[in-house]
Amino acid sequence: MERQTTTAATLSRTRRSAYAVVLVATGVALAPYTSIPVGIAKINPTQHFINVLAAVLLGPWWAAGIAGVVAVLRNAMGVGTLLAFPGGMIGALLAGLCYRYWPRSFTAAIGEVAGTGLIAPVVSALLVAPVLMERAIPLLALVPSFLLSSLAGAVLGVLALRLLEQADVIELAGPSP
Repeated sequence: MERQTTTAATLSRTRRSAYAVVLVATGVALAPYTSIPVGIAKINPTQHFINVLAAVLLGPWWAAGIAGVVAVLRNAMGVGTLLAFPGGMIGALLAGLCYRYWPRSFTAAIGEVAGTGLIAPVVSALLVAPVLMERAIPLLALVPSFLLSSLAGAVLGVLALRLLEQADVIELAGPSP
């Protein structure tokens, strides 16, 4: 029996929806155990792990949507802050775009770290904190925690993708690094 490559383009809408539900559920279920308060932010490496998986398996828009749903639910549970929206969604979108144009799992990880670790702190410090949280947060206070969280989660995401591929659960489109 011939295996099919698992990419966003080859998955049925039903299967994509099922993957999304499982990824949201995993992100929400693990959030209370992996949310770590760091100053004003609550970092969550699990979100970045989920982002890399979603970006590779489902594409950039699904990944960003999953990150948004997890952020809503984390905030509702009290294990997230409003910084979870740019922190998760920007990284997920960039991870998916990087994977779309350079289909290797490590490019998704690079996109996640760049989006969450470098772009999201700027959006958080200049827009989210002053407008939605009504407080000023120094940019340099966010960058280290966002970078560390996204790097840890992205590495876990790449490792999980490799394990899933080795177990013949998925077959990635590009060559494995």
